Amino acid sequence: MKFPEGLSRKLSLREQEGMFRVLQTHEGLIDFFSNDYLGFASNPNLDPESAGEEISPFQWNGSTGSRLISGNSKAHEELESALAKFFRAESALLFNSGYDANIGLLSAVLQRQDAVFFDRLSHASIRDGISLSSASSYGFEHNDLGDLKKKISKARSRTGQNYVIVESVYSMDGDEAPLEQLAEYCRSENLYLIVDEAHSTGVMGQDGSGIITSLGLENEVFARIHTFGKALGCHGAAVLGSEFLKKYLINFARSFIYTTALPPREVLRISAALKQLKHSEQRDRLSLNINAFLSEIENLNLTSNFIPSRSPIQSFLLPDSSDPEEIKKVFQEHKMGAKVIFSPTVPKGQERIRICIHSFNTSSEIQRILQLLSTFV
Repeated sequence: MKFPEGLSRKLSLREQEGMFRVLQTHEGLIDFFSNDYLGFASNPNLDPESAGEEISPFQWNGSTGSRLISGNSKAHEELESALAKFFRAESALLFNSGYDANIGLLSAVLQRQDAVFFDRLSHASIRDGISLSSASSYGFEHNDLGDLKKKISKARSRTGQNYVIVESVYSMDGDEAPLEQLAEYCRSENLYLIVDEAHSTGVMGQDGSGIITSLGLENEVFARIHTFGKALGCHGAAVLGSEFLKKYLINFARSFIYTTALPPREVLRISAALKQLKHSEQRDRLSLNINAFLSEIENLNLTSNFIPSRSPIQSFLLPDSSDPEEIKKVFQEHKMGAKVIFSPTVPKGQERIRICIHSFNTSSEIQRILQLLSTFV
């Protein structure tokens, strides 16, 4: 069967623009690119059988269906209770991924008469969730509270609700949203604040409970999204909020209703990761590595080349004259796994190497990658 010409043209254009995606394996590379911040993905203590957990033979390999049919279990409900307690929320609802959580939440909550204001560096799942709704949407400049206020003064809904959506830690730059100022503004203007905590989960806040809890803003936020595929090394996500929100999503979030539930084995693995967080040395090691990385940046006079960040995500801005293929080649030769990101994925002049720091990276590895980066300046 002939492939449609229009789709072939789109694929060719993507290749010409330098945005063509291919799948690759990464064996043998020093890991400065994965989201496995605490090394939990390879932690044998998270295996349910190793932890002495029992799994019903009825659901040994899979959950058998949607949670509204046959896929709900005691393990799901116990984990949701534990998540609500850990993240200091009234309730938690499990989703199969962070992407599913965002599109389920936003497409269900945002109504035709509503207006939603989102940071322009928001993740694709946030944008997609908004696009699946009927609400009017407006992007504001990254972390710019002044621009947000201007947008809201011009475009806020007079007949519906108004929502503001941000990430606590942004996935590309590693910087943080001004959450205290945002919460204060949203409270004064009667706006509903939604915060995606994907990259702060397990890493920031008390026991890794995120930035919102560390700031004591739990009651100022309409909904929080915490994911388990990054620092927790598992799969899945949860939406945290009121009991009313949970009931609403069970009835209206299509990515929750019309999908097979997470299997109990994975649910028990998330539970084990949550318990591990409370007694984890890895968080301390990660913090030490981030501090060592930032200190070495200063020693090598590279501070001006990095976007300021205290998170595991560190972005090194490349000079305009950089050759992408040459940089990729150098990284391959040195067995360094880090993501090189060029225009048009990011605006011209903001090309960068995105580095993720982990608890398991050694001092030697940190020094090696920074010394390598210094050769590009």
